[in-house]
Amino acid sequence: MNVEIASDNLKMIKESAHAFAETFIRPHIMEWDEKQHFPIDLFHKMGEYGFMGVIVPEKYGGSGFGYQEYITVIEEIAKVCGSIGLSVAAHNSLCTNHILLCASEDHKQKYLPKLSSGEWIGAWGLTEPNTGSDAKRMKCVATQDGDYFVLNGTKNFITHGKSGHVAVVIARTGDLLDNHGMTAFIVERGTPGFNAGKKEDKLGMRASETAEMVFDNCRIHKSQVCGKVGDGFIQAMKVLDGGRISIAALSLGIAKGAYEAAVNYSKEREQFGKPISTFQGISFKLADMATKIQAAELLTRKAGLFKDSGKKTTKISAMAKYYASEVAVEVSTDAVQVYGGYGYVKEFPVEKFYRDSKLCTIGEGTSEIQKLVISREILRE
Repeated sequence: MNVEIASDNLKMIKESAHAFAETFIRPHIMEWDEKQHFPIDLFHKMGEYGFMGVIVPEKYGGSGFGYQEYITVIEEIAKVCGSIGLSVAAHNSLCTNHILLCASEDHKQKYLPKLSSGEWIGAWGLTEPNTGSDAKRMKCVATQDGDYFVLNGTKNFITHGKSGHVAVVIARTGDLLDNHGMTAFIVERGTPGFNAGKKEDKLGMRASETAEMVFDNCRIHKSQVCGKVGDGFIQAMKVLDGGRISIAALSLGIAKGAYEAAVNYSKEREQFGKPISTFQGISFKLADMATKIQAAELLTRKAGLFKDSGKKTTKISAMAKYYASEVAVEVSTDAVQVYGGYGYVKEFPVEKFYRDSKLCTIGEGTSEIQKLVISREILRE
C-alpha cells in the first residue's frame, strides 16, 4: 500500500520510525487522548532517534535529511497516532524550520542543536483569536523602545503554546495590511511577560498540546529578531510552504492507519457466513480508499521532491496539503463505516483516526485557503 521507496536510506528510516511508534506510542494512545496528556518525555526520546531535527543539517545537530525522509517519519508516526505526528510536524516544520531558513548564524548555532536533540520543544506563533487566515490584520504588536521591542497581544491555537521552550512569534511592527509590517522574534520561555494562556479542549489531536501564548509588556532585545525587521510575514509564508508538506504527510499517515485497520477488520468480520470484505459494498469502498491514498502520496512525494530540488513549492505544497487532508477525512469516515457500530466506540482504532483527521483540513491553512493559493498560482502562470 506504499508508493515504492527508492533508497535503502528511506527504508531504514521507515523501519526506525515504525518501530519507535509501535514500541513507545501505540501502548499509550488512548490514555493520552482521553487525558489530553502531552507526553513531553516522548519528544525528548524522539530527539535521540533523530526525529526532532529531520531536515536540520548535521552541523547544527540535526539528521541532515531531506523532505522524502521527513515525509516518511511523519507518515509512520501518524499511522499510529495523529496527535504525536502533528506535534512532530509542528516542531520540525514551523519553529525549527523558521530558525533554519531565516535566522542569523548565531541563532542557528544557539537554538537548532537544542531543538534537534529534543532537549527543547518549539512553538510557532502566527494565529490570533481574530486573525486566522487574515494574518495581515494581526493585533499582536511589538513597539520598539531603544534596544528592545515591547510585545503585547495573544496568539492562539498554538501547538506547544504552554510547554514549548522557545517560540518564533510574528508580531506587527508596522502598518496594518503591510506585507513588510510584521517581524519575527525568537522568544524563550521564562522571558518576563511571556505566559501561557488557555489550553484548548479539542475534538481530536488531543495529545498534541494546543494553547494560547500571551504577551504582556514582554520586552525582547533587538538581538532576538529573527532575520530582518519587517520580514516576518514574508518569512511566515515561506515557512508555511514547507509546513503544508508536513500536514500532507500527517494526513497521509492518518489515512493509511485508518485504511489498514479497515482492511484487516473487513477480513476478520463475518456476516451472512463470510467475511464482509467479500461483499461488493465493502470491497469497492476499500478500492476507493486505496486509490485516493495512492494519489495523495504521489502528490505529497512530488511536493517533497520540489522542496529538495530547490524549486518553488507554493502551488504543489498547497495541492498536496489540500488533497491529502481531504482524503484523510474521507478515508477515516469510510473506515468507520466499514466497522459499522464498532467504528463508533473507542475500543477500536478508527474512531480516533476519524476525530484526528478533521484538523488536517483546518491547520496551516484551511482547504478553502489552499484553493485560493492554488488558483492564484495557476492564474499567474
